[in-house]
Amino acid sequence: MKMFSKKKSNIPRRRIAQKVEETPSSSKHIFKRNRTLTGSTSSRFDSTSSNSDLKSPRTHAHSLSIQRRKISTILIIIVILAIPIWFLISNFTATVDVNFSNTGISKTIDIKKYQDAIQDYLDQNPIGRLTFILDQSDLSGFVSAKLPEVSAVTLGRMVGIGDTSFDVTLRTPVAGWQINGQQYYVDSNGYSFRTNYFANPSVQIIDNSGITYKLGSTTAIASNRFLSFVGLVVTLTRESGYTVTQALLPPDTTRELELRLKETSYYVKLSIDRPAGEQVEDMVNAIRYFASHGQSPQYIDVRVSGKAFYK
Repeated sequence: MKMFSKKKSNIPRRRIAQKVEETPSSSKHIFKRNRTLTGSTSSRFDSTSSNSDLKSPRTHAHSLSIQRRKISTILIIIVILAIPIWFLISNFTATVDVNFSNTGISKTIDIKKYQDAIQDYLDQNPIGRLTFILDQSDLSGFVSAKLPEVSAVTLGRMVGIGDTSFDVTLRTPVAGWQINGQQYYVDSNGYSFRTNYFANPSVQIIDNSGITYKLGSTTAIASNRFLSFVGLVVTLTRESGYTVTQALLPPDTTRELELRLKETSYYVKLSIDRPAGEQVEDMVNAIRYFASHGQSPQYIDVRVSGKAFYK
């Protein structure tokens, strides 16, 4: 009967009792000997089966350092590119503001007229919209040609992004002349213009020539040369200590000028064909001579160089 009985196991019962079911998925046994490790130490490996805990602190810090360097490099490049772009934007003129540097303006100014003139120049010279390239002398000449009452245009400050301020200097009249209903003015530099925003000058040119002017001949009479001569004479006379109160065109001529001075009872004859500075110098010397000798002639004629005629 023993022949058909089952053979008992040679494994001790305590060994069997101590045998436990081991689960390979248990995380606490993942580093046990003779077991395959799963995961990757690569910072760029992305998998659901990877375990980030496998990265060592040193590897993790190294990865962060590389990322920081890349971000810093990108930011530096952006800043380097942004500086010249901002410089160009902040010095670009899209719109124009106008300020007037003169004092003593007594009349309302049409500001838009001067803004449009500057914009016309910038439209014809687009490179001038960059303020550091703008030719201010050329701008002044362009605006003065369109608006003769403008003496100079200078670059002001940046009002805002794309908005630039320009300082406009207007001509101050020292003499005026009205002919055929047209009023002209001349400044101390001898430039003539028609638009005046200041008080009317005390010196007015009186036309006693008796010449009848036809339509179209006004420009020839009120020429820049004549008005320039008057302006220089008035200015040089004032600098010499005398005040011109009146300038007259004598009968039958437009090339002579008679001055009335506040300090004398007689008038002085001048010619526009001779330099104004020389005639004013001769006039002043003659006036001082007669004053020192207590004489008061009817007039003084300084039209001839180096001589002074009187009556």
